[in-house]
Formats: sequence, C-alpha cells, structure tokens
Amino acid sequence: MATEASAAQRRSHGTLRRELRFWEAIAVSIGIMAPTAAMALNGVAPAGLVGRAVPLAFLFAAIAIGLISYSFVRLTTFFNRAGSTYALAGATLGPRAGFFAGWALLATYSCFIAANIAEIGLFGGAFLDGAGIWHNPEWIVISLIAAALVWFLAYGDVKVATRALLSFEGISVALIVILVAVIFGRVIGGTAPNGQGFTLAPFVPASGTEIGAIAFASVFGLLSYGGFEGAAALGEETNNPRRNIPLAIAVAVAFCGVFYTVVMLAQSLGFGIGASGVKAFSTSGAPLGDLAQQYVGGAMQDAINLGATISAFASCLGCAAGASRILFALGRDGFLTRRLGDASGRTGAPTKALAVVMTFGVVVAVVLRINGTSSTNVFFFLGTLGVLSMLVAYFVIQFGAAKFLHLEGREPRWRVVVIVLALAAIVYTFYKQVSPTPPAPYNLFPLIIGAWAVLGVAITVAFPGLTRQIGQGLSKAEGISARS
Repeated sequence: MATEASAAQRRSHGTLRRELRFWEAIAVSIGIMAPTAAMALNGVAPAGLVGRAVPLAFLFAAIAIGLISYSFVRLTTFFNRAGSTYALAGATLGPRAGFFAGWALLATYSCFIAANIAEIGLFGGAFLDGAGIWHNPEWIVISLIAAALVWFLAYGDVKVATRALLSFEGISVALIVILVAVIFGRVIGGTAPNGQGFTLAPFVPASGTEIGAIAFASVFGLLSYGGFEGAAALGEETNNPRRNIPLAIAVAVAFCGVFYTVVMLAQSLGFGIGASGVKAFSTSGAPLGDLAQQYVGGAMQDAINLGATISAFASCLGCAAGASRILFALGRDGFLTRRLGDASGRTGAPTKALAVVMTFGVVVAVVLRINGTSSTNVFFFLGTLGVLSMLVAYFVIQFGAAKFLHLEGREPRWRVVVIVLALAAIVYTFYKQVSPTPPAPYNLFPLIIGAWAVLGVAITVAFPGLTRQIGQGLSKAEGISARS
C-alpha cells in the first residue's frame, strides 16, 4: 500500500520525462540562439566599425564561442541534470557555485523571454504592415498573442515543444538560405543591383582597419550565440544524454558558426564592399529585408520579416523551456518553495516554474510598453541585461571545467589553454559592454546585473540550509555525489 501511495503522489506532482532524441535537444540550443533573428539585426553595428570586414569579425566570434562551448561539451559528457549551469557548476565547484551559476543563467533566459516577446512584436508588425494585413499595428498586441501561444506550447508535452522549435527555426533559416543563394547567384553572375562582384576581400581588413577593431566588432557576433548551451537544461529529458546533449551543443555551435559567417558574407557582398555599400549596410534598419527587396522583390521582404518573426517566436519558446527548467531544478532542491519543483503529471512540463518565468516576461514587456518604450529598445535593453548575466554564468563554468577536467586529471593539463582562451574571450566581451561607459540606460545594466549577482551570493550565505539542500539534491544525481 505504501508503494502504491508513493506512486500516486509522484503522478500527482509529476516528473520530467526522459523522451527526447538528439534532434529535439539540439532544437533548444538553436532555438534560443535564433539564427534568423540574429542575422536580421546583428551585422549593422559591426559594419559601422570595420566596414567590409564584418564576415571576418563573425569568423573571429565563431572561434571564440567554439572555445567557450568546449567546457559545456565536455562537462555534459559527465553530468546531465535539469538546471544547466546550476548542475554543471554544482557538480564541479560545489553547491554554492552551482546556485550562483544557475541564478545567473536564470536571469539570462528570463530577460531573453521578455526581449523575444518584444522582438516578435517588432518583426511581426513589420510583416503585417508590409503585407498590407494590418497597417501600423500595435506591437504589444502581437507580442501578447504570441506569448500566450508560447506559454501554451511550453506547457504541453516537451516533445511537441521541441519539434515546434525545430520546425519554426527550420522554416526561417530556409528563407534566409534562399535569399543568400539568390545574392550569391546574382553577385557571381554579374547581375547584382549595383554591379557588385564576388570576392573574398571581406575576410581581409581594408587599409586602416586594425585587428583590435575586428576583435571589438566580433563582440556583436559573440552575442549572437547566446543560449548555445540550452540543450544542457534538458539533461533529465533526453535519451542517452551523455552522448546526445554534448553532441547537440557542439553541432548547434558548429552550424551557427558556418551559417553566421556565410550570411554575413552574403550581406556584405549584397550591399557592396565599397564606401557606399558599407554605409548602406551600417545604416540599414533591416538589412535582410532591404536585400530581399533589392534582389528579389517585396514579397521576399515580407517573407524575411515573417521568418524573423518565427525565429523570435522559436527563441522565446526555447528560453521559456530553459528558464522554467532551471527554476524547476532550484525549487526541487529547496529554493523558495518546492512547489516550483513540481511537473505536470499529464505532460511532464514544469508548469509552476513556467508560470513564474512567463509572467515575468509578459509583465516586463507590458510595463515597458506603458512607459512608452519601443519594441526595438525593449529587445535591446533586455537582451543586453541577459547577455551580461550570461557571461557571468559562462565565466563560472570555465573554472568548473578547469578543476574537474584538468586539475583532477581527466584530460591532459595542456588542454587548459582552451579554457584560458575562453576566459579571455568572456572577460573581453564583458569589458566591451561596460567600457567606454555606454549611454543611459545601458550604463545602468552592469549595475543591475552586479546587484543580481550579489543577491545570489547573499542567498547562499544567509541561508546555509539551502546550500545543504542543494548539495543533497546534487548528491542524488548520478556522478555528482563525489563533488557536492
């Protein structure tokens, strides 16, 4: 009878279900990175900094993120538990570091939810207006409708959510691939609008462009990879996780590294690498849309805006899955209330944790809209906050990997050079977000994230019982007990 009662209680509260395959795990990493949305926005600022060398800057970023992702790929071959950085840092550095890393990444994904809600409104409004469906639509209305759909999908079976992610991002990436193919075809064939020809000169800085400027511009490329580790949050829901999770992270990073570099080359050549082309690229409000209009026509421009909308939606869904599972793992181990560690008995989704993170995203977007903030600024404000917190989490993981892999002798010690280079990339990226001092309100964002980090440390100090509970929770997971 006791066994039956225990089983009934588990069904009542529900647990995460191990039912995802490799392709469903990789969907979360790619979905959070949102390659279509990233390519729709992130090349403009680098074009203003390094001219024609934008593809080179993104190539530098691909190398840097490859170094940073190494720690995640290697650690997930040993540890797979819901919570991503929470579990990885906890397993390698102890429960206090685990809570802190999870706390930081929870802020990242939560901020990204709000940013993506606004981005859906931004690109969705552009599509509806351009297609003549809804003239000058109110972005928050589109955003709220999309947020409700994201919540619905994330509440359901995780297999449905991840397959939706893969389908949505696949459609939007396919649209960009078509545009890129047309651009390359016309450039190589000599029929480009302004007579541009094909060249690999964008991989060589123009005279007067220093390597330091290329490195600075690569920061924008690096930010395009935010969330590459998303699959790690599905460690308890993926089949054969010690194979599929690290493979999903590695393949997602490799795919986006190639995709971003090729797409930026197409954009640079599409606008032209001369002074006028660089100016057009660096001042464009929607470079992919502008190129679609020039090379194909208005219908393609609408399709690209629709694709960017779909990509932002997929990213929001991926962030909702990631954030809810981090909060689920924290709640299960005693943070705030163990009810956060409940999952639906029907779908296996962490419904209470999901409600918290989605409510946060919706409330932030609505409050900023009431304050008169544009959808573009909501996206960049929350995105910047999320990136800063993300870098903090990545920083902690590098030390965990160095200790577990190299100091404890699981890999040759010379390989620690990869982690040293990754730390340098993280520190440089963070530094460039704070120096020189950015204009308001960006100058406040490092202080906000600093306060969040201090709060995370204070929680572990003020509530030692929580740390003990976290340690006990980690000790029950396979392979973690020796290092909690």
